[in-house]
Amino acid sequence: MSQSTEHIENTRTVIKPPNPRFKNWKIVYRKLKKNKSAMVGGFLILFLIIVAIIGPYFTPYAPSTQDILNKLQSPSADHWLGTDNFGRDIFSRIIHGTHLTLIVGFFSVLLGGAAGVLIGITAGYYGGRIDSILMRLMDILLAFPSILLALAIVTVLGGSLQNVIIAVAISSVPVFARIVRGSTLSVKKLEYIDAMRALGASDARIIFKHIFPNITSPIIVQATLNIATAILSASGLSFLGLGAQPPQPEWGAMLSDGRNFLYNAPHVALFPGLAIVLVVLAFNMLGDGLRDAFDPKTKE
Repeated sequence: MSQSTEHIENTRTVIKPPNPRFKNWKIVYRKLKKNKSAMVGGFLILFLIIVAIIGPYFTPYAPSTQDILNKLQSPSADHWLGTDNFGRDIFSRIIHGTHLTLIVGFFSVLLGGAAGVLIGITAGYYGGRIDSILMRLMDILLAFPSILLALAIVTVLGGSLQNVIIAVAISSVPVFARIVRGSTLSVKKLEYIDAMRALGASDARIIFKHIFPNITSPIIVQATLNIATAILSASGLSFLGLGAQPPQPEWGAMLSDGRNFLYNAPHVALFPGLAIVLVVLAFNMLGDGLRDAFDPKTKE
């Protein structure tokens, strides 16, 4: 009898309660899996990431190789998507430009999101004068359309891909700041936050260990949707000649080069434009699916 009791006690010590955060992520994944458009967007993004990593090693031509004798050729067996006004293979340039587009999208949102989260969580947690000052600064940035703000910043910094990332990141900061501030205001009113203060926990511990993990859902959704906006803004700046500089195969710059040949060689602008539409659509589809999956009101 004593041995069986000891065995039961040992068994109890081994069993651990399930991690509630892991359980919540499993619920989100099950909801997301039922959303067909979100899954299609996710697989498209995964495909584009794979293309950006390994695609350049399998392209038939180098992105900057010119063949003037075969310029403005229509799609053919030798050039699947045709050639541009310098005889460069459009298919190879689009494949090589995939990583540029994704780099701009991911890094601009990463930088802008990090700054916005820090500002928003600081304003929401401390409130008072700090909240007023930080949010008024965000309101000033929000008063400008994001593309206009990015255009002004790039004009000051100069045209380059790095400056485009900085400009798009700055223009996305106020959106993240306001979302994070609102989430922080709701979470910091909960009883367990008061309990942590009563136990003597520092502000940094409360913010980063107890508040931030509970506001990640809106941050993830906004980041996914903002990548699409960032890619559009970066492509627009490159289209105006303020982003990637020749001969970089950036899709917005390729679209700008092809606008002069819309009548006699529309494929030069068509395929880079379709690539931009595809990647923006994929991120929007995934972002909408994540928003529905993180919503506690939706059923599994």
